[in-house]
Amino acid sequence: MSLMSLFGKSTAAPDSYSAEVETAPHKDGEGRPRRYYGTVADPLVSMMPGVHNVHDNFLAGVATSGDKPFLGTRAVTNGVAGPYVWQTYNEVLKRVQNLASGLAKRGVKPNDNVCLFSINRAEWVIGEQAVLMLGAVTVPLYDTLGEEAIEFIVGQTSASIVMTTADKVKTLVGMAAKVKVIQTIILMDTPTDDLLKSATDAGFKVTTFVQLELEGSDAPQKPYPCTKDTIATICYTSGTTGTPKGVILTHENLLSFSTGARRLMELGVIPTVTASEVYLSYLPLAHVFERIVQCVVIYAGGSIGFYQGDTLKLLDDAIELKPTMFASVPRLYNRIYDKVLASAKSAGGIASALFNYAYAAKKENLRHGHNTHMLWDALVFSKVRARLGGRVRWMLTGAAPMSADVMDFLRICFSVEVTQGYGQTETSGGAACTVKQDLSSGHTGVPMPHSEIKLFDVPQLGYTSKDTPNPRGEICIRGTGVFKGYYKAPDKTAEVLDADGWCHTGDVGEWDSMGRLKIIDRVKHIFKLSQGEYIAPEKIEMVYQKHELVAQAFVYGDSLQSTVVAIVGTITTPPVPDADQFPKWAETHDIKGKSLQEICREEKIKKTLIKVLTDFGKANDLKGFEHVKNIHLEHEPFSADNGLLSPTFKLKRHEAKKAYERHIEAMYAEINSS
Repeated sequence: MSLMSLFGKSTAAPDSYSAEVETAPHKDGEGRPRRYYGTVADPLVSMMPGVHNVHDNFLAGVATSGDKPFLGTRAVTNGVAGPYVWQTYNEVLKRVQNLASGLAKRGVKPNDNVCLFSINRAEWVIGEQAVLMLGAVTVPLYDTLGEEAIEFIVGQTSASIVMTTADKVKTLVGMAAKVKVIQTIILMDTPTDDLLKSATDAGFKVTTFVQLELEGSDAPQKPYPCTKDTIATICYTSGTTGTPKGVILTHENLLSFSTGARRLMELGVIPTVTASEVYLSYLPLAHVFERIVQCVVIYAGGSIGFYQGDTLKLLDDAIELKPTMFASVPRLYNRIYDKVLASAKSAGGIASALFNYAYAAKKENLRHGHNTHMLWDALVFSKVRARLGGRVRWMLTGAAPMSADVMDFLRICFSVEVTQGYGQTETSGGAACTVKQDLSSGHTGVPMPHSEIKLFDVPQLGYTSKDTPNPRGEICIRGTGVFKGYYKAPDKTAEVLDADGWCHTGDVGEWDSMGRLKIIDRVKHIFKLSQGEYIAPEKIEMVYQKHELVAQAFVYGDSLQSTVVAIVGTITTPPVPDADQFPKWAETHDIKGKSLQEICREEKIKKTLIKVLTDFGKANDLKGFEHVKNIHLEHEPFSADNGLLSPTFKLKRHEAKKAYERHIEAMYAEINSS
């Protein structure tokens, strides 16, 4: 049974993509809830008919695709990756059942917490499905978490079992005295004798997936009857300050996005995922975005191929896999945008002119609802499409806002549907998304059918739900995806989840003239300068990161100062200023034969770049007080390893301020002395 038979089909084009729930009570200081216009009269969706939990969702995929490819892995021999090798849905089901039985023999019971600690791989999916089949709870550990956070999570959840890989065992052995609650390590791969000895000497019992599957093969385990309210996972948010918070998500929470997406597919407003889908998995499975996307693919019986584990080789994996569906975050899309446009610019002559002409023509077509062009797609943009294998038909983006320029770029150069989602861990990922009938950019679309959204006034920042022409306020979300609370932290739960079930996101949004949600600010990441002007640093950073010489920026404003300053840094290799662009640019200003670090310390280069960024900011509508007046050029990348990025690649502002405090003080001193 489909959702269509329950709700019917939406038809006419809307005057507004969202509509108020007229029956909802209106309270002072709050707007009315809004839903997608095509489902405003329907109840919020929960799970697909016949699906009661995540294991049922997997069984739906098995029923559809049985002996068809499910999980694909590239074998790496002497550092060279070969073709994808596949396990079918039926083969994975058997492994899940055997592993679940083996875990049960080892004492895993419903509601027990079991940690998963590895990068994306087939065994991560198999391990989670086995744990959930038993009614137990998965607790993912981020691959880039520091020891302090791992110690906190393991201690808070009392997780005695960790499913992991050999490289992560070394981390656990090194901190054995701090994680004594861990009793058993279950290895996803094959350990060496030395590794086994070191883990055993550290007090851990060590076994492998293969051993547990063998143990469980002679005693099949029946699935635990999980309901929609059974806890499925405790997903720890990386946060930007303090210890991580464990977001409690139920089976309904994890599947709500999949059901909401399926409803939109039936309405024809996002691409339909079928059993022929091929998806490249590289975004961390420890985060909810990747997991809910995989729920969509698995329900349809599609195929999931995993990257090698090195993001620098991601495009090589894409060329080999030839995915039809690709999900990423703005960080990667921004880099593709920079590389393609820089390459087109450097080509010069007829090639650059042709690219620019084709790009302008297709951008104009976007205004009329078209993202394909028979001539330009074949003649100019086919090489760009080939970078992701040439078959991608649907791109998804989330985790952070996508600039309008980059969104347009993806639609133009890849000629695909690009869906931007909005949500957070506390809303089980996507609660709003763009729809394919609307090719405009600069917004995050409309509430999905499992969510409703309303704006709460933020009077201290001057945002109210009565603002005209566009109501503004803190974005608050309610629906079947909203979390149940933070694990063992009722005080923190109360700060985010109110008595009426609204999750307060901390983001400030507005409803535009077409009823679409636009992110415009943050409630907390705001600086008030000495002259009384409020600064939203993320807005400024987003502008600067579009420039070809900048991959990342940390903008800071001291409340005792009248200007803002910035650390221009990176979030990935090659370092920024971009190793492909910056030295070449420096040469045009007579700085030659120097290392990147030396170039970054050149006063002439710094002053010239400030002028370049000021001009760029003006061209992108930054206000006068939003322009940075001084910068520090950083040749080392911002990363999770040095504590400046969260595992989801978000800037940790508190840590960045501490790390660059000396430079911030020096920049302000230089401004004040001039």
